[in-house]
Amino acid sequence: MTVITFVGAGSAVFTKNIAGDVLHRAALADSTVRLMDINPKRLEESEIIVGKLARTMGVKAKVETYTDQKRALAGADFVVVCFQIGGYDPCTITDFEVPKKFGLRQTIADTLGIGGIMRGLRTVPHLWSICEDLMQVAPHAIMLQYVNPMAINTWAIGAKYPKIRQVGLCHSVQGTAEELARDLDIPIEDIRYRAGGINHMAFYLNFEHRQADGSYVNLYPALLKGYREGRFPKPSSWNPRCPNKVRYEMLTRLGHFVTESSEHFAEYTPYFIKRDRPDLIERFGIPLDEYPVRCIEQIARWEKTAKEYREANEIIVSPSHEYASQIMNSVVTGEPSVIYGNVRNNGFIPQLPDGCAVEVPTLVDSNGLQPTVVADIPPQLIALMRTNINVQDLTVQALLTENREHIYHAAMLDPHTAAELDLDQIWALTDDLLAAHDDWLPEFARVDVRKAS
Repeated sequence: MTVITFVGAGSAVFTKNIAGDVLHRAALADSTVRLMDINPKRLEESEIIVGKLARTMGVKAKVETYTDQKRALAGADFVVVCFQIGGYDPCTITDFEVPKKFGLRQTIADTLGIGGIMRGLRTVPHLWSICEDLMQVAPHAIMLQYVNPMAINTWAIGAKYPKIRQVGLCHSVQGTAEELARDLDIPIEDIRYRAGGINHMAFYLNFEHRQADGSYVNLYPALLKGYREGRFPKPSSWNPRCPNKVRYEMLTRLGHFVTESSEHFAEYTPYFIKRDRPDLIERFGIPLDEYPVRCIEQIARWEKTAKEYREANEIIVSPSHEYASQIMNSVVTGEPSVIYGNVRNNGFIPQLPDGCAVEVPTLVDSNGLQPTVVADIPPQLIALMRTNINVQDLTVQALLTENREHIYHAAMLDPHTAAELDLDQIWALTDDLLAAHDDWLPEFARVDVRKAS
């Protein structure tokens, strides 16, 4: 029987989607699903949801709950990690409000930028604690890591625990392909693509439309033409605040489409969010403070949804486009599949540094995860990736060496932060964020330690 552990199972909507995907697959329908969280209320809610899912689907899955991480991990085959250290309140609020005092505005702030650096400092130590437990009680388990900042996390795990079988999972590659198919009015099933890069900054190297005779046509000319004529991007079907213009504009400059959203990409580069250029915010529809707005909406929505789930006799879900159950199914059955995974760069993208986190096509079968080499990424894309890799590297080095100075170095090299603030402001902002987060941070980064040194 397959044992699947969710660490951070209190992220109930995410757990529901992944558990629903798992239970839809015949080879996994009788699995033991272990739910682990430190919040008893959220853990109970997830137990109710997954239990009702199993009963609704008529499967024999066994649902267990844990508050002890090591017990939950013992003997696990797969570990789905989906927590957020510090949550929306206080940590996300801090990551937005403190930079605003310096005139630094953000959109998402969870993967790069000063907010992403702080989130990495909070998150990696707990991921390392999971790895430490896995080495003792489930050394052969596959960690399916859904936590941001994805690239920093994947890099840090690979650097300190290289024997852990891990992959960082994001829905940006397949999700963006579906968005572009919608813009083009082409069924996603008729589109073939290949991508590579780093998390949230991978690019489609090929994006093609299958013809009736079996040949393929390059879709980039159609995307460029549609954008220049004002037909693309079409209004968002999921969030009208995020019109997706930044990525189309970058397509005209770079020749390739990036796989993560415009609201993310606007703060990975120094070109779009400028305090003295409100016209840019208007022109490209950049949703400042987007992530806090989403958090508030999700919290309100969950309060209503949780009550509905408690009262419902049945819970019905449709399969999502997340990769987790696909990976589990391929490993358990041997049926091969291809996913886009974030893995340690062991030569998979030769143009990028060894050891960094890269996102590449990955074959999955009974042998596990087998990343493939992507060696043909154009130099302008590699150069842009390196600007983000610099920040990731210094954040990871700060954590590995417990060198506080590297936190400041990471902030100094962040493209958006450096475009808006001078060095004194960057140092002062970093000081203020470390002071505000304090106990949420590893000991070496806390204010009392810094002042004493």
